[in-house]
Amino acid sequence: MYIASTRFKIIPGQEKKFEALWRQRESNLEFVDGFEKFNLLMGFKTGGFSMYASNTKWESKKSFDAWQKSISFWEADKNAGKNRNLYLTHPKFESFKIVI
Repeated sequence: MYIASTRFKIIPGQEKKFEALWRQRESNLEFVDGFEKFNLLMGFKTGGFSMYASNTKWESKKSFDAWQKSISFWEADKNAGKNRNLYLTHPKFESFKIVI
């Protein structure tokens, strides 16, 4: 199993707009080979930002890598840059191999 995660530091007051973007997003992940699950997680809030993370679970890193090279990926991500006004910093990608 493989987990791909992106962390977002959201400007205070922009949380609802950020969440709405993810609710309305057409990712078509459910049709991608090797995709298993998606979650948008809300973390802690500080005076300076609200932490969120998008998490996807994949059958393997190979499945994730294939999706990243697909048209489906580019279609899902094509408008990501239009919402920079919601972010305090550039989103940070992290990935993990499930060991237990």
